[in-house]
Amino acid sequence: MGHRERLLAGAKRSLYERGYSHTTARDIVEASGTNLASIGYHFGTKEALLNSAMMEAVGEWGEELERILLSGADEDADPMERFEEVWTRIIASFEAHRPALVASFEAFVQSEHSAELRKQITAGQEEARMWLAELFGRIGGTAGEGSARAVGSFYLALLNGVMVQWLLAPDLAPSGLDMSEALRTILESVRPAEQQAPPQSA
Repeated sequence: MGHRERLLAGAKRSLYERGYSHTTARDIVEASGTNLASIGYHFGTKEALLNSAMMEAVGEWGEELERILLSGADEDADPMERFEEVWTRIIASFEAHRPALVASFEAFVQSEHSAELRKQITAGQEEARMWLAELFGRIGGTAGEGSARAVGSFYLALLNGVMVQWLLAPDLAPSGLDMSEALRTILESVRPAEQQAPPQSA
């Protein structure tokens, strides 16, 4: 492993342990076993290195999410049952990946002060929209629901919202069952009135 890779690994470890704002260049050097000059040579600044490390952490979480979504996917299963099952698995994975989830939200905050980081996150989110639409589509979740981008945006909003709730209070965050029951309720509320009305007695 070269200095660049070691710096990225050390920066990610520091992000996970200390957070973006509390990580110093010396923390990264100590974690990576490199030197201060290496940061400037490979990344220019500590901030550029931390931004790269955050994007790499987000990418690793994305790979895990893809594995979860495709694991045991049954395209013939009832869509609502699959929706509940998939969200149950996603939420169960949060604990093991908590540092990466926190890093991803820190990246959102830091992008307010870094045009380059905002550009990277914006591009990543656009890719995530299409990727989520495709992945959920494979398990019967997006058929006939409009454009792939709109559907992907919907799933991305769900994912980020559930993550925030879980990070703040896991016991109060929705479960997979809560998600599916909420979706059933929403769908029932928007059905045409004639479909909701009980049959008239003869």
